[in-house]
Formats: sequence, C-alpha cells, structure tokens
Amino acid sequence: MNLRVFRAIRLVLPAVLILSQSLLAEDWPQWRGPERDGISREKGLLESWPPEGPTQVWQIQNLGSGYGSVSIRDNRIFVLGVKGGDSTLFSLTRAYGKLLWTHPLGSSLDHGRGDGPRSTPTLDQNRVYALAENGELACVDFEGGSTIWQRNILKDFGGQNPNWLLSESPLVDGNQLIVTPGGPDASIVALDKQTGKTIWTSKGLSDPAGYSSCISTDFNDIHMILAFTAKAAVAVRAADGVLMWRYEPVANKTANVATPVIKGDKVFYTSAYRTGAALLQLQPDGGRVKVEEVYFSKEMQNHHGGVVLLDGYIYGFSQSVLSCVKFETGELVWRDRSVGKGALTYADGNLYLLGEDNVVGLAKAGPEGYQELGRFKIEDQGWPSWAHPVVSGGRLYIRNQGTLTCYNIRR
Repeated sequence: MNLRVFRAIRLVLPAVLILSQSLLAEDWPQWRGPERDGISREKGLLESWPPEGPTQVWQIQNLGSGYGSVSIRDNRIFVLGVKGGDSTLFSLTRAYGKLLWTHPLGSSLDHGRGDGPRSTPTLDQNRVYALAENGELACVDFEGGSTIWQRNILKDFGGQNPNWLLSESPLVDGNQLIVTPGGPDASIVALDKQTGKTIWTSKGLSDPAGYSSCISTDFNDIHMILAFTAKAAVAVRAADGVLMWRYEPVANKTANVATPVIKGDKVFYTSAYRTGAALLQLQPDGGRVKVEEVYFSKEMQNHHGGVVLLDGYIYGFSQSVLSCVKFETGELVWRDRSVGKGALTYADGNLYLLGEDNVVGLAKAGPEGYQELGRFKIEDQGWPSWAHPVVSGGRLYIRNQGTLTCYNIRR
C-alpha cells in the first residue's frame, strides 16, 4: 500500500469510527431502547429547559388511539395506532414525521381505559415486528410495509387476552422472536423470526400473560429469557423453553407491567398494587439456574412507567412518587412527587419524565436528591399519557394517543 494512502486512512479512520458510533447511538430500535433498559447513550443534550420546554421540531396528530411508544432506526420512525378501525403499524420519516406507509393488523379492540394497541414495534435488519392488542403479530418489510408473515398468538397458543389487553413488545433473540401469549404450556413461546413458525413453547409453564416485555441474559453458560407473567417472575432456557426458575412474591393479581432489570448475576423485579420490589440472585443448579431472594422491599412499587438502573441506583415511580433506591439493598435514598405518576427514560445525566397527567419533566439523575431542570405541559388527549418518552438523535419524542411530537434537545 502507498505510504501516503496509508497515512490518509490512519487519519480518517478514527473519525469514521466516531461517526459510525454516533449514528448507532442515535437509534432506538425497540422497547426501552437498544438494550431494553430505558437508557440512551447519547451526549451533548440540553442541561435544562426554558419554561415553555425545548423547541418543537414537528408534530403529527393522525395516529389514532394507542399507548405504545416509538422505535427508530436510520431515517424511519415506527409506531402503532388505529386507522379506519384497524390497529395499524405506521412508518414515518424521522425528519418531519411524514407518513410513508401503514400496515393494518386487524380490528382494533375497545377498552374502557383507552382503545388501540399498547405495544412498541421491534426493528431487526430489514424487518419490523409488531404486536397488536388483538393478538395479531406481524413481520413486515422495513422499506415498504409488505407482509412477510403474520399470525395471531392468542388463537394459535390458546391464550386469553388480559384485562387491559396485550401490551408487551416482541423480543428478537438471535434467530428467535419471543412473545408471551399465556396459553397452556405456552406462557412463553419462541418463533422463527424469518418464517413465524413455532420453535418451542414453555412446556410446564402455563401462566397467563402479564403486561411486561421479556429480556434475555446469560448465566453459567445458559442463555435465558426472563419474563413477568400474570402470576410470577420467571425464566426459561432460550434453547428450548424449559423452565429455569419461578418466583411469585413480586407478582400482584392485577397488573404486572414493569420490564425486569438485570445487572450481572442479579435481576430486579417490581410491581404496584401494594406489592413492591425484589432483587433475585441467580445461582447455578446443576445444569440449570435457580434464584435466591436478596431482599424484598416496599420502597419501589412501580406500576407502568418502568425503572432504570444507573451506577448502583434504581430510579422509577413508586406508585405516584418518583423514587431512588439502592439496587443492592432496596433502601430508599430519596423521593419526590415530581410530575406525578409516570414513565421515564435516561440520557446524558438526566431523567426524562412523562407524567400521566400530561406533564413532561427533566430531572437530574443522582442519589443526592431530586433536582428538577425543567417541565412543560402537553395537550390533554382525553386519556392518561402512558407512552414512554424516547430520546434519539438529539430529539425527544412524546407520544400521547394520536399525537406524536418531536422536540430538539441537543445543546
């Protein structure tokens, strides 16, 4: 290789790597972000907001009913809503929110606490996976929205739709797509993500579906799927769906919603309705895995807004109060009413908060105490603001029923 060319490559390559890493960091390809932990790795965001909030970039108002959040990759945004009476997957441009295409997923279901889908689409390579509240699970083409495969997980696996309707977001795990239809011997199932064909069902585990989305982890050379069903915190072996462990005390009888959080060999579960949080220690058990309770605490009773783990501290709304607790002990560090009960996402040192009563907030993430850095109101759409906020590419995305708003939060 010519010496001059080599030197040029050596000078340019670091810049290319930095740019590629930056572009990767800007994507939000699934529920709760790249790692399903509610954490954005972006930097250079606003340290505080003016009284009116950050600058609005664009807003659309034609998504129909629904509580699902957005997923983002490259120049596309995907979100579920309702169009013409059908639960529908929408593909939008990232720059302006312009509609590119829609894909219907069957008749939308009515509910006294808000109609329409509750799930967030999952993006993987050239495919989009979307689960509607009626049980229809579709794999569609990323570019044009054509159907690759589709099936109804409630009908196919004998599951019953939970009271507030299916709300999980599908998990891509290797060549498998994981969902929880809650059927007999099929509480959790793995489908071939390319064809939709069944790979395994959780034989011996028949818990009805909860409202939580699955995550995956490795321990003691065993790859596992962790779920929160209507009755228990559970894990199955990802290779064949064999039950590894089951833990009931953290589950309530009404709605188990929060996605579990894992750190090393410990996993954190939490639910509301006078229940609480448990930290479970993973332990080897022959060729399997078992758990031992490290603690059970009433200090974090998270309903629907999820929790994030940062530097040894868990942040989330315990009932209606934003709280910080120690991950290792469950001890309360601080609490504040903040924006009222809601959902949260973390980015660049701060918590992005969306209260169900239409208040968006920004607060410092740290054990020193609650420090608010801004708040503003959004228009009431007639139902609680339950969709989780998303931070991607220097933008904050707030979905509130049929309205999706994009704000500039880059410094």
